[in-house]
Amino acid sequence: MPAPTSAFSRAALRDAFAGVGARADAARSDDPLDGLFGELRRAYSSPGRHYHDVRHVDACLNALRGVRAHAQRPDEIAVALFFHDAIYDPHRDDNEARSAEWAHAALLSAGAAASVAGRVHALILATRHAAQTDDADARLTVDIDLGILGQAPDAFARYDADIRREYHWVEWRDYVAARTGVLERFLERERIYATTPFFDRFEAQARYNVASAIGALARQRTPPQ
Repeated sequence: MPAPTSAFSRAALRDAFAGVGARADAARSDDPLDGLFGELRRAYSSPGRHYHDVRHVDACLNALRGVRAHAQRPDEIAVALFFHDAIYDPHRDDNEARSAEWAHAALLSAGAAASVAGRVHALILATRHAAQTDDADARLTVDIDLGILGQAPDAFARYDADIRREYHWVEWRDYVAARTGVLERFLERERIYATTPFFDRFEAQARYNVASAIGALARQRTPPQ
């Protein structure tokens, strides 16, 4: 099976902005969306990112391609996915809020309606995974963001190792406690995935992967080399 084409592209960002009613003037050599795409690419390519990088956003956007029919406003979800981890500092706990503010400002600057900017802002905040949401598009956005949990064990293991690399500065004992807490909260949910396409395809594998990761953390006394 051929690898999916890259969804993290200037053209995809332009299409998403056009789809939400923002300006996208392809005839201009100084189109601000070109500059915005460059800023996003630099943000996702910044040092210290091992999982929350271009590959993650590309995977999310490719996943959206397969479930667009389940979205009420798919282009708003696409814009949210472009921005949802744009600001990422493992030392801070307001990354989603700051990323949401960037998206909100960028949309208003490009001429999108305030209601659109507000909904995209809310979609990004939903990826904090702090609470479940009743909004259908937010549920789909969250499931897309969590898609990695239900991938094959080798892909999940790479993700898990990359998260540790992003938090390499945390003392191992503290990391184990915090990471275990995060993973256990997923298992405590009635469903990890709120939407039917993700639940049917990934729920069982996600629960296996997460439980296995918790067990591995309990057994490992020293950080991996």
